[in-house]
Amino acid sequence: MKYWFLWLIVGVLSIIAGITAFANPFAATLTAELLAGYMFTAIGILTLVSAFQDQGWGARIWAVMLGLVLTVFGFNLIAHPLEGVLRLTVIVATLMMVMGIFRLAIAFTSVAAGARGFLIIAGLISIALSVMIFSNFPWSSAVVLGIFLAIELISNGISMVFVALDRRNPENA
Repeated sequence: MKYWFLWLIVGVLSIIAGITAFANPFAATLTAELLAGYMFTAIGILTLVSAFQDQGWGARIWAVMLGLVLTVFGFNLIAHPLEGVLRLTVIVATLMMVMGIFRLAIAFTSVAAGARGFLIIAGLISIALSVMIFSNFPWSSAVVLGIFLAIELISNGISMVFVALDRRNPENA
């Protein structure tokens, strides 16, 4: 890889940003909430624009409704960040609970024979984290999103550093 050093720099910066987010999880939570608000708004507007490209009124009506909901939700997150933190924390905790239950359900099917233990552990961890968030709600919402952002930045940075170091040799590129 010709530009492996740039990947290394981005990876190190991501690790530093993750450590910074761990140092101030409330600021990281607000940052994550505002980023989500801007993304929902942008996706909503793009969905509205694309609605007029769809064929047929059925698809167009659904796209317009979805675009409006996403845009209003995004604007609401941006306009009311503290309320948005609460909403997003509930959404994240609920999704973690649902994913944990699905992982446990899949673990006991024949499809997951080789990964049964991993799926059970992952499912139990997701459920435990969800219960921890809900049991300490609304106070947990002040830091949960920031901690998740910090973990994501650090894991992303570490993976980018390893990819960059692996790709610095021409035979690996």
